[in-house]
Amino acid sequence: MDAPAAADPTTAADAALAARLATDLDGSFEELVSGQADRLFSIALRVLGDRGDAEEAAQDALVRAYRALGGYEAGRIRELRLRPWLTTIVVNVCRNRTRVRRVRTTDLGFEPGAEPAADPVARRDVRDAWASLLATLPPAQRIAIVLRHVDGLSYAEMAEALGKPEGTLKAQVHRGLATLRDALSDEGHDRKEMTA
Repeated sequence: MDAPAAADPTTAADAALAARLATDLDGSFEELVSGQADRLFSIALRVLGDRGDAEEAAQDALVRAYRALGGYEAGRIRELRLRPWLTTIVVNVCRNRTRVRRVRTTDLGFEPGAEPAADPVARRDVRDAWASLLATLPPAQRIAIVLRHVDGLSYAEMAEALGKPEGTLKAQVHRGLATLRDALSDEGHDRKEMTA
């Protein structure tokens, strides 16, 4: 007989926090903010590409979360999976912002599978190229890549957060990464340079 799978500590911590929020929203919300604000900012930064917009989006997402929790019954709050739920909120805030303005590329700071290069200048060039190209992807692919490779969500968590099938999200990540690699190759960066 197989041993039972170990419980995901993130999921257990989320469940415990959700239980505290259900009984004392005002007293426990600061814990939610301190545990999730940086993560929400990171997602928003990579989706929006601008630090100021990302800070506003993360704050807006937390305000929306607080207001929503204030209207939920205690049982509904206890059942929330906080990471995917908050991801849904911040992604929706970012989508609303991108409808209004064009994505900026200066602060995306993303390069899938990359490790530090021996030459910091070359590393910066590749990072900047990834960031610029990430902003050119269709929003669905950009968001899927950010959630998977920057925030580290599982495909199941992404599916829950975005309301899409896991297969669709895997395809979006795959297509987006392929587009990024092809574009970098076209710009003269070789594949070894992109993953080194």
